[in-house]
Amino acid sequence: MPQAHCPSETFPMQAHRVQLMQQPARPIDLGQQIAHIIRTISDPETLLNAIATALGQAFEADGCLVALQDNHLPQQIYGYPSSTQAVLSSESVQQIAPAAMQALLEDSDLLAISNLESDESNRARAVLWQALEVQAILGIQTRFQGQVNGGIVVMHSQPYCWTDSNKELLQEISEPVAIAISQVLQAGVIGSLQKQVGAFTQHRNLINKLTMAIHNALDLNQILQMAIDGVAQTFQVNQGLILLLKYADPLFATRSVPAQGKRIPKARATIVCEASEVIAAGEPEPQQPASTLLNQSFWVSECALCALAFTDSPKPLAIADKRQVLTLDSDTRISSIFNPEGMPALLLVPLIGVPSGSISAGTILGFLALQHSSPRPWATDELELVELVSAQVSTAIIQTQTMQHVQALVEERTAQLQSSLEVQGKLYEKTRQQIDQLRRLNQLKDEFLATMSHELRTPLTSMTLAIRMLRQPGLSEDRRDRYLDILEQQCNQETNLINDLLTLQKFESNQADLQLQKVDLKQLISDIGQPFEEKWAAKKLTLVLDLPKQALKIQTDKDSLNRILEELLTNAGKYAEPGSAVVLRAHQQVNQSNHEFVLSVSNTGQGISPEELPHIFDKFRRGQGVTQQAIAGTGLGLALVKCLVQHLNATINVSSNALDAASAWETCFTLTLPQVFDSTKI
Repeated sequence: MPQAHCPSETFPMQAHRVQLMQQPARPIDLGQQIAHIIRTISDPETLLNAIATALGQAFEADGCLVALQDNHLPQQIYGYPSSTQAVLSSESVQQIAPAAMQALLEDSDLLAISNLESDESNRARAVLWQALEVQAILGIQTRFQGQVNGGIVVMHSQPYCWTDSNKELLQEISEPVAIAISQVLQAGVIGSLQKQVGAFTQHRNLINKLTMAIHNALDLNQILQMAIDGVAQTFQVNQGLILLLKYADPLFATRSVPAQGKRIPKARATIVCEASEVIAAGEPEPQQPASTLLNQSFWVSECALCALAFTDSPKPLAIADKRQVLTLDSDTRISSIFNPEGMPALLLVPLIGVPSGSISAGTILGFLALQHSSPRPWATDELELVELVSAQVSTAIIQTQTMQHVQALVEERTAQLQSSLEVQGKLYEKTRQQIDQLRRLNQLKDEFLATMSHELRTPLTSMTLAIRMLRQPGLSEDRRDRYLDILEQQCNQETNLINDLLTLQKFESNQADLQLQKVDLKQLISDIGQPFEEKWAAKKLTLVLDLPKQALKIQTDKDSLNRILEELLTNAGKYAEPGSAVVLRAHQQVNQSNHEFVLSVSNTGQGISPEELPHIFDKFRRGQGVTQQAIAGTGLGLALVKCLVQHLNATINVSSNALDAASAWETCFTLTLPQVFDSTKI
């Protein structure tokens, strides 16, 4: 054991007075006191601080240090009095104290220095003692089960000559202190393991929550928020962000990481999620962010950190202190969200569509970014956790994008199907209309056949009878003439019917030519009306002509107009009440600077129902009850009128209204003929 060197020439009287005043504590009493402290105090920090206080007071020293040393725990030093502990807690002393304590005790079991200023060998390690403002130190290593687990240093602020009793007391008391340090180290190891288990549980819970959220197909924004909040709170960092990339070149977004190589794409990074407020380590209250970073964006190529993370992917970019890594000159461009002065610590993890361990790695979707307001290293387990979280986030993004793509395809196919159904519906409706039209045509055909059968057979029957009668011998001249008249009359009726059919077909196929000529309407009407009065004599019908005094001259197709009037008068005579009058009116009118001639034929008798009015000009269409009343006709007359009216570029309208008296109806057909040129020039 080395002896203390007390230079009497430097401070003889002072050292002598100190030695006379010393009353060293007995080892037994101090040992019992330490044992009591060990039994009654469980908190490691409070325990070693209490032992340092007991030792300092027992040695009547100005201070005492108790250090613990272990390969699995960071080295810590506890001091007496409280001012000493405060000096040890300062940032500058924290960095040199462990190394200084280890260097002080590593060469000897017991070290006694009366005056550090005169000790040439210890000048290099005097920084700690200058910070603690001490001159004399007495130190010893503590051993438990043959292994050094710490050390004790007793200090005086002035030079001090350590006695043998001081050294013996320190040696005796080092054993119970070593036991106390051993308990603290054991508790520290257990606490460290508990922290590791707690951290593992916290990490596992976070991964499980993300897995369940993805499995339950939660909203992507909820999953991203859950992930960044969980990681930020677990790591106790000040800021957590998730950035997604949008590639300007769609083909680049489909390339895998190896195919992308080191080329920085033209892609824009946008902050889509920001961690909620967290309490960072060492801060009593959460820091309120000045403003949110959501929706801020920048080009990847314009940020050196993102570009570096992109080229180094799939490995995360972990920087303990950006200020020591980055060369902040005018050529280095960094996004404002990566503020090296305000947030020096950075962890930037790529989000990749397929796990990086697979044969074909996926596209870089974005980044998960963690930042802290003070430098901090990123532990291996932290990197492993954040890589797992980034893989889960990437899976959620890919799942969402896939679902959106599938949903878009479903919507597109649904729209196509809906359009197809609409087309099919239109085709069905068109087919139904065609079927209805075919049914109507078939009905018209049946009506036509029935009508034509009657109209054709009746004259043929009469003709056949007339021929048979003519074949009888001894037939008188009068009867022979009578049968010949019947035969001629019925033959003409057959001929007219066939001619009507041929005429109607010619006009419907637009094969008829318009033969214009000058026509005197008043004369034409007079000529037409006279034969009808003779025909209607048996029915006691009269024809009333209502014509203007002035001449009515028009250029038109005379034959067509003549046939129209004949058919209208014939139709009026069929349905007029016996003893009534059929009225034919004509007049000229000026309509929008055009001269027109209006002719109308009206009768009183059986009317036309509103349901039948729209179909009155259809071929073979006859009113209800006509067949039962045995009214002759083929249903071709008004159809022929309509074709002739169109041939003359004229218009025709029909109305049928009930009169006040009895059940009679007034039916009126109105024909409007255009005047091609001024009648005064005819």
